[in-house]
Amino acid sequence: MVDDSTSLRRRLGLAMGIAGVVLAALLVAALWALVSFADRQQAVTGVYFDAVTQADSAYISFVDAETAVRGYALTGDPTTLEPFNRLLETPSDGTTGADVEQALVAELGADHRALELRAEAAEAALTWYEEFAEPTIALVQAQGAGSVAPEEIERGRVLFDDLRGPLQEYIDTVRDLREEAVQELAAWTAVVRGVLLAFAAGAVAVGVLLWVFLRRWVTEPLRVLATDARIVADGDVEHPVAVTGPGEVGEVGRDVEQMRLRLVDLIGEARRSRVALEESHAQLVEQAEDLRRSNRDLEQFAYVASHDLQEPLRKIASFTQLLAKRYEGQLDERADQYIAFAVDGAKRMQRLINDLLGFSRVGRIGGELSDVDLDAVLDQVRSDLDRVVEETGGEVVSDGLPAVRGELPLLVQLVANLVGNALKFRHPDRAPRVRLEARRTGDQWELACHDNGIGIDPQYAERVFVIFQRLHAKEVYEGTGIGLALCKKIVEYHGGQIWIDPEPADGGTTIRWTLPAAGTDVATSSAVAVAAGRGTDHPVGSATDEEPHAVRGPVPSDPEGIPHD
Repeated sequence: MVDDSTSLRRRLGLAMGIAGVVLAALLVAALWALVSFADRQQAVTGVYFDAVTQADSAYISFVDAETAVRGYALTGDPTTLEPFNRLLETPSDGTTGADVEQALVAELGADHRALELRAEAAEAALTWYEEFAEPTIALVQAQGAGSVAPEEIERGRVLFDDLRGPLQEYIDTVRDLREEAVQELAAWTAVVRGVLLAFAAGAVAVGVLLWVFLRRWVTEPLRVLATDARIVADGDVEHPVAVTGPGEVGEVGRDVEQMRLRLVDLIGEARRSRVALEESHAQLVEQAEDLRRSNRDLEQFAYVASHDLQEPLRKIASFTQLLAKRYEGQLDERADQYIAFAVDGAKRMQRLINDLLGFSRVGRIGGELSDVDLDAVLDQVRSDLDRVVEETGGEVVSDGLPAVRGELPLLVQLVANLVGNALKFRHPDRAPRVRLEARRTGDQWELACHDNGIGIDPQYAERVFVIFQRLHAKEVYEGTGIGLALCKKIVEYHGGQIWIDPEPADGGTTIRWTLPAAGTDVATSSAVAVAAGRGTDHPVGSATDEEPHAVRGPVPSDPEGIPHD
């Protein structure tokens, strides 16, 4: 095993090393050829091109300047000196700039003949300027046209010929040098082309050889291993995995075979576990069905009990009211008090049963889902509660409510309960003000109902949404303790959540809830929420100084021990 692994590493290392050396040598040759090519290209298109261009321009400028000076000597017309003045604006040597000279020195060396000719031309140009051009112009400016003797003009021509000779030779020399550089550039172009072709051929050859070696030593053994592994993966875990290939490839084959053997053992254990899991699942399914049946029976029981209690309770209420009406004032004060207790208890029992009946119907008697405009719902609630709003001097406002998906009667009941609670639990020192607002959160709307009432203590946050839970005695605030529980059930039936803001911004109480936006499919989420009895995941809270009081708890007695509510 160790020998095979070492052999594979040695083979691959040797092959990669040779390939690297060959490609590196070709790469170095290619870089050297490219550098030489770039150098000759720069010489042709840069150094020599600039030198020839500037030398030709200087030659023409000097010829024009010499003609201008001689013309000025004859005519005295200053306009004839324009070519001469343009020459004076060129570099001081009258031929080329300092950059070209530095480039020629870098290319040819300071002792090259071209640079000597350039220096001679510059010196001759300076001599012509100082000994002929400048004195001639000054004399004409002082004495006028014709003041320059013909001998001086002839002397100026001779001096200019001394400039023309070296300047022309300098131009010819630079042109010859440029031609030599062009030939060298062509040669290096051929070298670069050959080296790049060799590099490409070497890369192809190295790639082919590496492919052959990898196929023989790696890919073919791995193909055999992959074939066996696929057979095992398709379910035939009893198929053995062949151990082929040198070095690490063989090690992989052995590891896969060990994994197959381990897999065989795990599959056996999994089969045994699956049998036990299926038995547990069957028990869970049976328990879940029992739980659903129990919930259904409880809801049916609540509905039937509430419905069947209506008739005898109506009789009790009717007869106690008749009893109170017929015998009022004929019995003693204690008897009138007991009759009043009976009438009040019957009425409150009727309200409690009606509320319980409505609570049991939510989610059990499904209505039609539609897009409901909450602004219209709020308008209807305002109309229903108009008398209470007028009596309390309050107001119910909104910031503009959206359309949501749900059942219209349930949403009307939801908003009516929340607004009604806000009006009922108003602060004694100020008129009630209720504000509803909404904001979009994904595919839901988060709505809020703010009031400036007495508030709810956060310690009762969880309890206010539990059925029959009251935070105040009936003598202080009437009600059955079902209102917020009914709101919670309506919201969860629509797939939303309801909670109380633990710290409202301006006191009072802030109840928040979520409803699906218009056009959202809420059938699935509603059914799941109702079936699971899902509560809110948000903290819920409210404020009061009263201790909680449950209707179903013990009721107080009068001094003679007669119970009353």
